[in-house]
Amino acid sequence: MLLLAFDTATPAVTAAIGESAPDGAFTLRAGASSVDARRHGELLSPTVQRLTEEAGVTLADLDAIAVGIGPGPYTGLRVGLATAHALADALGVPCHGVTTLDALAFATGRTEPFLAMTDARRKEVFWARYDDRLTRVGEVGVARPAELDTGGLPLVGDGARMYAEVLGAGTADPAPLHPDAAAMAELALLRLSRGVELPAPNPLYLRRPDAVVPGAPKKVRQWVK
Repeated sequence: MLLLAFDTATPAVTAAIGESAPDGAFTLRAGASSVDARRHGELLSPTVQRLTEEAGVTLADLDAIAVGIGPGPYTGLRVGLATAHALADALGVPCHGVTTLDALAFATGRTEPFLAMTDARRKEVFWARYDDRLTRVGEVGVARPAELDTGGLPLVGDGARMYAEVLGAGTADPAPLHPDAAAMAELALLRLSRGVELPAPNPLYLRRPDAVVPGAPKKVRQWVK
């Protein structure tokens, strides 16, 4: 199975093309990542086009698409999701969601419990606890770093790096800081091969977006002399 994966739920714009063999072996055909929180819309499509050329395939060769569903800021997250839906519809292939923190956790390769964190802005972090790189415990949450009980576990991700002074010793080795689409592709293909149902490609916001629809304009009374 040939799969295109990408994520725009963090400051990173990351994309990869991966392939799974009948025996389950994973091959990374091409991958790229860049960190630029203001240019998700500009970077994603050219990156995908470049990766197809590097991998020696066309979009029509794809069997599936996997996209990071967050949590993440609304503006960046919608770039990836809108692109994924458009490509899947045009190509007639399934589109699967992958929780962004799950992809980050998988990339750590860790076999012991830890917490993964990304920046949620507003002086908060998105976080989740894992027994190992494949096993999340409970749901993803959002909180202020000072309010989190980390249990002394290791912490990974850019959220851990940003608030290292508050979170303490668990932040000694926070790498990787951002999700990597190569890991996302491998994780998605692994779960699909095991018959695990992946999330729908819908956004995981956890809170209301910063942008809101303006209300009705206030009436202004006109004074007549």
